[in-house]
Order: sequence, then structure tokens, then C-alpha cells
Amino acid sequence: MSETPPNTLQYRFDGPEDAPVLILGPSLGTTWHMWDRQIPELIQQWRVFRYDLPGHGGAPAHPAVSVADLTARLLATLDSFGVQRFGYAGCALGGAVGVELALRHPERIASLALVATSPRFGTADEFRQRGVIVRTNGLDPIARTSPDRWFTGGFAAAQPAITEWAVQMVRTTDPGCYIAACEALAGFDARHELARVGVPTLVLVGSDDQVTGPAEARTLVAGIPDARLAVVPGASHLVPVEQPAAVTDLLVRHFSTAWQPAYDSTTGQMAVPAAPVKPVLTAAPQAVPQVAPQVAPIAEIAPAAVAPQPFGRPDPYDAGLKVRREVLGDAHVDRVLAQADEFSGDFQEFVTRYAWGEIWDRPGLDRRSRSCVTLAALVAGGHLEELGFHVRAALRNGLTPDEIKEVLLQAAVYCGVPAANSAFRVAQQVIREETTPEG
Repeated sequence: MSETPPNTLQYRFDGPEDAPVLILGPSLGTTWHMWDRQIPELIQQWRVFRYDLPGHGGAPAHPAVSVADLTARLLATLDSFGVQRFGYAGCALGGAVGVELALRHPERIASLALVATSPRFGTADEFRQRGVIVRTNGLDPIARTSPDRWFTGGFAAAQPAITEWAVQMVRTTDPGCYIAACEALAGFDARHELARVGVPTLVLVGSDDQVTGPAEARTLVAGIPDARLAVVPGASHLVPVEQPAAVTDLLVRHFSTAWQPAYDSTTGQMAVPAAPVKPVLTAAPQAVPQVAPQVAPIAEIAPAAVAPQPFGRPDPYDAGLKVRREVLGDAHVDRVLAQADEFSGDFQEFVTRYAWGEIWDRPGLDRRSRSCVTLAALVAGGHLEELGFHVRAALRNGLTPDEIKEVLLQAAVYCGVPAANSAFRVAQQVIREETTPEG
């Protein structure tokens, strides 16, 4: 425990002083106690360092409005103890700090675990809208709905004490620091930098996580060169709380076997082993227990052999499907592809290959710009049936509601007021659905 200056974080150490350091980072609205059930096993091998976010768990209310700021405070705290190199596991916002460490301070981090983490958490407007709710109503509405976001229904019903602990943990957070942490998540976007994460990485997610679920986890695994995926059954967002034994086992296995060597101070270089072929850690199907979560058996499955690519121009279909999912979302793409039949299947393949693989994947415009162009073109063509999900796509691509409004106002000048009037009705409904938090 510590007195905490504004440029550092509230912290605690557990475990032997001479062991390598392993850091555990918390999620928004939680405290370091979310990792309590991992500690007895982890301190057998590591000196575990946990920290609280500003204003969380009684920590001083010095707001940090960016992930970079949180990371700088963490490093300042570690520097005060002479901790230069460490393993890092973080959940959600704590995971974003881990990504920031790997990107900006790779010499400090030996191995990484990202729990319930995304390279970009929803839309910026979603978190800013949450801040509006907290400013207006305090943290009680967020606290009351936190169990729905964090736990499966069965677990919440069977563990009322843990559910109440979660509610009180949010209620006792400083509102200003909570809003600042929302701003930090709103501004975080590492999607185009994942290839530069150079440490062995475990990406761990609950199978029923509705906040940052398996789709986001797979995006991380696809982008990070040396990453492995673990999907834990019967768990939602706070998977270390809901399935503690499974998470502990995965962390021990990862940090015991994937600890990148330190830089050689005499040469200034580091021996980096070749990245292994990525296995996927997945779980054998089994019934989810209603009271005490059990360790689900986790099996490593070797990926299917990749057929050699023929000479010539590569087929853009796979790249197109990846972009289509990232822009429109897995739920939409899965629904459209599931509806395809013998009559429409060739058209869906055509759209994926050429619209998404050829055009949307071109480097000449970023995705925000492509969303602006697409919205204007759909208004001009009167394609309102397509406009709704492209408004959602624009929000996913980083456009704010105000920016979408400006696109539609511009379209009103060049495409006509009636077309823009219809477009505003569609966009207004979508933006309300996407930016109003549940509860």
C-alpha cells in the first residue's frame, strides 16, 4: 500500500521479493481485488504487483484521461521500486494499458496477457455518452447494471454476494475519475498498430462476454504476430472472477513458457525467437455449473495446414471478409451470409471479394473517410435500406454523431432536401440505438 502522488498509482505487492514481477491490471469500475483468487497460485512463481485506477478502490482522485497517461503513471510507480522488466496481464482498460506498454515501451515487457480486451472498445460516442449519464445521475445507474455486463445470468443469480460486491465497487468509485477513464477508452484505438506488438501474447476471453467478446479477441489474435487465443466457457466480461481457476491455469501456463528474454546490455540487442505457428486454445463443450465455476478443460488445437499460394495476384476474398466484419460487425455479416442461398451466394461472394477486399481495403483513404463517402453516396442513390447499417459502420469507424450530421447536411445541398430528410430519420434512429447505454 502507498501514499499516492498525482503521477503514480495506488499499488500493492504480493509474493517473494526476489521473484520476477508480474503485473495485474484492473478493468474500468473495478479494483485490484478482481484478481484476488489468482493471487495464491501466482505468488508461487512471481512477485505480483497490482494497481488501482485513479479514484477506484479508495485511490486518490487524480483523473487520467488517456491510456498513455495511465501507462506513464504505472511506469513511474514501477520506476520508484527499480522494476524495469515484467510480465503484464490486464483486463479491459487494464488490457489497453498492456497494449500501450507493448507498443511504446517494448523493452519493459517480457510477456503479455490481454483479458476481455479489444484494440478499440466500441465507439468513442458510447463512452462519452456514459460520461453524460454519470454527470447527470451519478454512478448508481452504471453500478446497478454492472452485473449484467460483467457476469453471466446464472453466475449472478447463484453468487449474490459477488454480485453485490460488484455493484458497491462501482458505486464507491470517484465519478470524475470514472468519466476520465471513459474518455481514455474513447480515445484508445490500436487496430492499425497490432503488428508491432512484439512479445508473446495470450488473448483470453469469456465465451459469453457481451462487452468485448470472442470477435474482438480474434481481431487481437489476427493482428498480433505471436498471439494465442483462449476462450473460457461459462464466463462473461470479468472472467477472472467468474472462472478463476481456469484463468489462473491459463496465466500460469502462459507466463511460465512465454517469457521473452531481456535485452543484452553489452550489445544493446535481444535474441528474439521466431514466432510459433499460432495454436488456438479452445474449450471442450461441457455444461456450465450454476454455483461454483469449475476449470474447463482447455486443449491446444493445431491450425489446419495452409495451402501454398499460387503465383500471381492473391485472392482478396479473405481480406475482404476480415474488413467487412471489422466495419459492419460480426452479427450483421453472419446474418447476411446465413441468409445467402444458391441464388444469392455468388453475389455475396462478389461483394466480399471486390467491394470489401478490393476497395475498402485500399490504403488510399482511411475508413473514416470511406464511411463519409459511402454515406453521401447512399443518400444520393436513395438507398435507405443500406444507410442504416452504414451509419453503424461509420460509428465503428470512428465518426461521431456530429460528424455524421455534417455529412448528411452536405448531402442535403447536393442531393436534395427530401433525400437528406429521409436519411436523417434513418440515421437518428440508429444513433439513438448505438449511443444510449443499456439500463
